[in-house]
Amino acid sequence: MKRILVMNGPNLNMLGVREPGIYGKQNLQCIEEMLRAQAEKLSVSITFYQSNHEGELIDRIHASLGEVDGILLNAGAFTHYSYAIRDALSTVKIPTIELHLSNIHARESFRHTSVIAAVTIGQISGFGAYSYEHALNAMYRYLETQDASMD
Repeated sequence: MKRILVMNGPNLNMLGVREPGIYGKQNLQCIEEMLRAQAEKLSVSITFYQSNHEGELIDRIHASLGEVDGILLNAGAFTHYSYAIRDALSTVKIPTIELHLSNIHARESFRHTSVIAAVTIGQISGFGAYSYEHALNAMYRYLETQDASMD
C-alpha cells in the first residue's frame, strides 16, 4: 500500500475563516475527510500534518524519509520564499506535488514565483479544495507509473 503525506503550511488551519472568497468555505478538516474517502477508493494510506512554523515543516519532511512514498504539499506563503523547505525536499527526494487552493498565477505578482516548484514533480493550483483531490490522484498515478517502470 502506497503511503502519502499531506502537508499544510501557515494559515491553512484557518481555512473556512480566512478569506473564504479566495480560499473557499471548507475548513481543513473537511478537506482531510474528502481526501480520506478518496484515499480509501485508491487503496492508499494517507496522513496529514499542518504547521504554521517553517522548522516544524522541515522536520516533518526529514522524518518522512523512508516513511512515505509521496508528499502533497501546500506550503502556503512559504512557497514563495522558503529555500529551506526547498532544500529539505531536495534532500529527501520523495516525490512531491505542490498544490494551492487558489490560482497563484492569477493573484498578486509576489505569489507567481514558487521557489519549491523546481524540486517537485508538478504543481496543481486554482481548483479550491479539489486541488487536493487532483493532487492525490496525480500522485497515485505517478507512483503507479514508477512501479510499472521498475518491472
